[in-house]
Amino acid sequence: MLTIHNRADIEIDTQQVLQNIGYSTRRKPPARVVSLINEYVKNAHQLIEPSYSYTIRNIERVRHSSIFIEGSIVFRSGALARLLEQCGKITVFVVTIGNHLEETALRLAEDGLVLQSTALDAVGSSAVEKTAELVQNRIGEIAHEQGLGASRRFSPGYCDWALRQQKVVFRALNGNSLGVRLTKECLMLPRKSISGIIGIGPYDVENYNPCETCGERKCPGRR
Repeated sequence: MLTIHNRADIEIDTQQVLQNIGYSTRRKPPARVVSLINEYVKNAHQLIEPSYSYTIRNIERVRHSSIFIEGSIVFRSGALARLLEQCGKITVFVVTIGNHLEETALRLAEDGLVLQSTALDAVGSSAVEKTAELVQNRIGEIAHEQGLGASRRFSPGYCDWALRQQKVVFRALNGNSLGVRLTKECLMLPRKSISGIIGIGPYDVENYNPCETCGERKCPGRR
C-alpha cells in the first residue's frame, strides 16, 4: 500500500530536534539556536513530502537465524528470528520525506551556514521519524482489528541484521519504494528515509526488545 500524507500530519518535536544536534536537559541550547529551530520547525512543512509504502506478507517458517517469507524473501538475523518465530505475518515498509529538505540543508552548508544546515538536517531527521510512526500506528491498528499485536519496527543495521539486507527489503516491496533507491553501500537516497519490518502476532510481540538480551551496552541504538 502506498500512502502520501498531508504535511500537517507530521508534528515535529522541537525537543527531539535539539537532542538530535546534541542538546539535552543538562546542556541547554543558546537562545539563538532555539529561535532557529523554532523557525525551521514552523516552516518545515514547506520542505517535506511525507509518504510511506508497505506490504504485509505471510511468514512461512523461521529456522535458526533465517526467516522465510512468502515470495521467496529471506531475512537473516538472530534478533529478528527470535521476534518473528512468534509471528504469522510481517510488514515490510519504507518511508521518506523526499529530498527537498536535504537539498536545502546542503545548499546552506555550501554557503557556509553550518549551524543552519545542521539545524535543518535535524528537523528532517525528526520529520522522517514521525512519518515512520504513522506506519507503526497504522500497522498497530490493522493488527488490533484482528486481535493481534504489532512489534516495534526494526531496520537493517539494527542488532545483527546486516545493512546489506536492505536489498531484500526493497525486493519485498515489489518496486513500491516511493522512488527511494539504494547506493552500492545499501544506504538510501533520499537520506531522510527509513525502511524495515514490523512483526504481527500475539500481543506479547509488542514487548519484544532485543536490547534486553544484548550485551553491547554502548550501542547508540540501544532502547
